[in-house]
Amino acid sequence: MRVNLYKHREERTIEPGTFANLVSHTLYERRFGPYFVEPVIAGLDKNQQPFICNMDLIGNINYAKDFVVCGTASDNLFGMCESLWEPDLGPEDLFEMVSQALLNAVDRDAMSGWGAVVHIITPDGTITRELKGRMD
Repeated sequence: MRVNLYKHREERTIEPGTFANLVSHTLYERRFGPYFVEPVIAGLDKNQQPFICNMDLIGNINYAKDFVVCGTASDNLFGMCESLWEPDLGPEDLFEMVSQALLNAVDRDAMSGWGAVVHIITPDGTITRELKGRMD
C-alpha cells in the first residue's frame, strides 16, 4: 500500500534505495512486536547500477557492493559466496555462482529446505530459475 501511495504522490516508480528505506521504517515501527523476517532488497537504480541490501528484524540496513546473505544457512552461505563471488560476472556466470553457493550451503543446513528460486536482474528483464536440492 505504501508503494502505491509513493507512486501516486511522486508520479514515478520507486527506486530500490527508497524502497529499502520504506521497508526499514516499516520494520522499525514494529520493533517491540517485530516481524520475524530478514528482507533482501535488490534491483537496478535509475542509472542501471546494481543495488543490494539486507536488514535485520528491526530494520537496520546493511548496504553491500558485492553480496548479502541471510537465513538459517547464512554462515555457510557467507563462506561459499566469499570463495565463489567475482566482480563483473555476466548473467549466466552469476547464476552458476549463486546456484553453487546456495546448493552447497543448503546441503549443510537441515532447516534450509530442498531448493531455491534464483532471480537474476538485468537491464533487459529478470531471469528466474528454480533449483532443486537434495531431498533426503
